Amino acid sequence: MSYSICVFCGSRDGDDVMFGDVADAFGREVAERGYELVYGGGNVGLMGRVADAALEFGGRVVGIIPDFLSEREVAHTAISECIVVDDLFERKALMIERSDAFVALPGGIGTYDEILEVIAWRQLRQLRQPIGLLNVGGFFAPFMALLEHSAANGFIRAEEIEHIHLEPDAMSLITALESET
Repeated sequence: MSYSICVFCGSRDGDDVMFGDVADAFGREVAERGYELVYGGGNVGLMGRVADAALEFGGRVVGIIPDFLSEREVAHTAISECIVVDDLFERKALMIERSDAFVALPGGIGTYDEILEVIAWRQLRQLRQPIGLLNVGGFFAPFMALLEHSAANGFIRAEEIEHIHLEPDAMSLITALESET
């Protein structure tokens, strides 16, 4: 049985070269460990970078993209498998179904939406897969502070977010995810 890691990340590059570098490193690390990469199917931004890096190092890459985004995000044509779905709801459901772990790299509203959905599903015990945030340059520190603020105010039980792995680099994050398998 193969192991699939789903990555949620930006369809833009961001303003700092470290974001692209971390996407490259993450894709490479997934491929070198023999895992399958599941992602949003785009050929732009960090999405394109993580897929290209995984492919470059011999990895299997599965992209899942809604039809309406396939042109806007330029669906990646060189990946191992490209699945075109009807909408974002079907995309997320299929990404969740096909993955053994979930990771967020830097990104925008879509990235937060996707990672929050898997955090919520785990909170509701609808999935048990490990979840991680690649905290390059402290990118996810404000996000974690917000979750901790909600816990401190009684809206989230602390143990419901303690399982989220927050690591500064690809190697340590994937190692942390492996510790839950």
